Amino acid sequence: MPDPGAGGGGGAQRALPGGNPDATRQAAGGGVAAAAAAGARLVVLPELSDSGYVFADAAEARSLASPAASAVTLREWRSLAARHDLVIAGGFCELGQDGTLYNSAAVVDASGTRAVYRKAHLWNAEKEIFTPGDGAPPVVELPFGNVGLMICYDLEFPEWVRLAALRGADIMAARVNWPAAAAPAPPGERPAEVVSAQAAASVNGVFVAVADRCKAERGVAWVGGSVIVGRRGYPAAGPLAADRAAVLTAAVDLRLARDKRNSELNDLFADRRPVLYERLATARSLVTPRPRPS
Repeated sequence: MPDPGAGGGGGAQRALPGGNPDATRQAAGGGVAAAAAAGARLVVLPELSDSGYVFADAAEARSLASPAASAVTLREWRSLAARHDLVIAGGFCELGQDGTLYNSAAVVDASGTRAVYRKAHLWNAEKEIFTPGDGAPPVVELPFGNVGLMICYDLEFPEWVRLAALRGADIMAARVNWPAAAAPAPPGERPAEVVSAQAAASVNGVFVAVADRCKAERGVAWVGGSVIVGRRGYPAAGPLAADRAAVLTAAVDLRLARDKRNSELNDLFADRRPVLYERLATARSLVTPRPRPS
């Protein structure tokens, strides 16, 4: 790769058989190999890539979880990263040192695990199984750019994505399991989750790589909305929005994300006025509740 800031990024949309870690890791590994063959240097895998997502209960999740320091999944990713000369950002089911369960993600290269992140914003039944993480989304400095970590519902919180962007992320590696909505998107419209990813890219001037999953797990279907979004908010690859395994790749120069100018006189970060937003950090709502009609 002649330019250290340019290279291929890939999102591997996979079918992940829940409750079968060996089969699930094999499916994820196939995605990594396919992305490597397409020239990817950063491969994003879906949320909970080693355990599946739809658990019978917390006990089942616990039986599939591993400490980050000894997880078979992360060891396999290290081997894959070394074999294919790339970096993997994927989700795994983590068992904390105190026995707490986390919906986690890791960045792994040939040298080992570079960062572990615990999902801060839990979706629906996840709250009955996992503990939310308290750490800020890490930003990992790599030869081709700085990678920030997001997991699924995290993308719905603009403050959280902005935090990673302010910490220097050039690209958000977002591993997701987006359950399909009961009501499909209107004709001609993209799934709202994909729109959220595009908005996150546009308002922060960063790239966003989303890896979703496909094929129903225990009756739950998925959006299958894997997409790679450019820093202006427009897709560079995808969205797939299909119930099939696939790999999306795009050649991008991540260093472009460091220029936040969006007009001759405007800059996404320099134009911020944080003193005006202070109430936002602590207020649950800025609307005074109205009494219900009697």
